[in-house]
Amino acid sequence: MLALTASVLLLAAAAALPTNDLVISKLGGDRYQYMRAGNGVLHLVDTWLKVSDLNAAARYAPDTQNVYHLFTRANPTVSQPILIGANGVLGSSNFNPSRRTIMILHGWIDNVLGDVTTVLIPAFLEAEDVNVIAVDWSAGASTINYAAAVVNTVTSGEAVARFINWLNQSTGSTPAQFHIAGHSLGGHQSGIIGRNVNGNIACLRALDPALPGWITNDNKFRANDGAYTEVIHTNAGLLGYITNLGHTDFYPNGGINMPGCNSQQCDHDRCFYYLAESLRTGGFTGTRCATYAGAMTGNCVLWGNLQMGGLRPKTGSTGIYYLQTNAAPPFSRG
Repeated sequence: MLALTASVLLLAAAAALPTNDLVISKLGGDRYQYMRAGNGVLHLVDTWLKVSDLNAAARYAPDTQNVYHLFTRANPTVSQPILIGANGVLGSSNFNPSRRTIMILHGWIDNVLGDVTTVLIPAFLEAEDVNVIAVDWSAGASTINYAAAVVNTVTSGEAVARFINWLNQSTGSTPAQFHIAGHSLGGHQSGIIGRNVNGNIACLRALDPALPGWITNDNKFRANDGAYTEVIHTNAGLLGYITNLGHTDFYPNGGINMPGCNSQQCDHDRCFYYLAESLRTGGFTGTRCATYAGAMTGNCVLWGNLQMGGLRPKTGSTGIYYLQTNAAPPFSRG
């Protein structure tokens, strides 16, 4: 409620200012940075927040515009769309509160038909009989105005948390049954969801969470957003966040350039392909590092290994890890 009130006050103050006045002069890093959209196109984006950005963000109403697409083993390819408050639709769906529930979040200028969902949905369903909910927040993510999309990431996360609270209240499921995985902007959104849900989400994964607009952003993914939080960095310092954010942070191949890739887009996406393979076959054993800089150079000599990804949260595990992958599937070297 406090965060919502602050947002309302900020928007009210912004409305009284000239359209081009800056609200926040920097969100971290250079003002103009390249960011990859979900459709694969690189855009030079303005990360400084302006009144016009807030006005654009104010038009997004996630409680009514977000759509939650349910997939189960009974409907693995055709979703059952659910909206918050639609108890009749929920009751006639295949949602089973006795199962674990996986939520998947796409990134900027993407939607529920994008690669992150089409890759991860079948992988989760193969691994276990679960409820998979792909969150379509494209009404907030599809704006070419990147600064507005960053603001929308926060409001969408708060709305998704309200959806989870309603779902749990309606069905008897609990936050301990939830596993949330988000890519790019969705990576940060997974943490925002975790800190706004009534209870502790069992597992939160940020898949190469976005860098532009997040370095000094207080809403970025945090280690204490869930019972277990894991970050997979595959384009660190470019499109993806560079430093460690979770209980555990994995830097495959140093976290920047992935074998078999020849573009930042490919690097940025490799994280969810690695997660999908880990759900099916395991593998991806990381070696512990003292710092993220050590992980990025492969200079890791600490005692202890940990598996990256997988279906089960590794609650209680902490640390920074380095591993190497193959250039093509199977990516895991064991």
